[in-house]
Amino acid sequence: MPVTDSTLTYSIIVPCYNEEAAVARTIDHLLANESDPSTFELIVVNDGSTDSTREILEEYEARYSNVHLLHHSSNQGYGASLKTGIRKARAELIAITDADGTYPNERLPELVAACKEHDMVVGARTADGAEYSKLRAAPKFFLQRWMSWIARQHIPDINSGMRVFRKSIAERFIGILPDGFSFTVTITLAMLTNYRPTLFVPITYRKRIGQSKLRPFRDTLRFVALILRTGTYFAPLRVFFPFVGLLFLMVVVSLVYDVVHLGNLTDKTVLLFLFALNAGMFALLADMIDKRSMR
Repeated sequence: MPVTDSTLTYSIIVPCYNEEAAVARTIDHLLANESDPSTFELIVVNDGSTDSTREILEEYEARYSNVHLLHHSSNQGYGASLKTGIRKARAELIAITDADGTYPNERLPELVAACKEHDMVVGARTADGAEYSKLRAAPKFFLQRWMSWIARQHIPDINSGMRVFRKSIAERFIGILPDGFSFTVTITLAMLTNYRPTLFVPITYRKRIGQSKLRPFRDTLRFVALILRTGTYFAPLRVFFPFVGLLFLMVVVSLVYDVVHLGNLTDKTVLLFLFALNAGMFALLADMIDKRSMR
């Protein structure tokens, strides 16, 4: 594992897959952010691109000493690209952004400065002028509130791809961070449920250049499964409590119906109670294991 370089203020990681239309513009903006190129390194991870992305990136690497190009021989995923960059990054502060021109990269130095007092600073796409896909608005509304419940605090943006975090903290969770687009959702939950100081800074969001790689229906289902799995790992009681509470509510309703309308306790109510009790005990056991593993 590479040792961090104290002479670098931060490392920027840009995952890149078939972004020939936007990547040059993105790199130009990132390089223009700092007058002294020796204060940061720019790591671009080419995730098996099949267009001219690689050739464009090689030109930048040859021209700038602080631009480093990493390659995947095949497409491994957004999260896999970020993890490759994290392992190679030499600075303690790591900034990530997308290559598609959607994020206001001129705000990165501001996020880096704020991260000196936090473990993670997230560019939340909530500022005026942020352009969202209408198709994704409804599932994001639900997922945002579910994640906020699990994390016990409001999360204005669950999966922003523009953020800064500490390498030493991210490496603690790297084993559970997925290889796909769910990387950002997972690291958000991991940080918040472990009470790491996290700041959300409002930013704008533009329409991407080129075609989106996201598939709304499939990726929403993956987000749900991922939040359930990650939430169970870090905060099992918060995940299971609504389900257990609903079961006990059903027990009460069934009991009232038995007493009022049947005048007798039925097997259905007893079985429902035992099921609810087992679910509650399972949730408590999961919470005990979680607390023990965090010692």
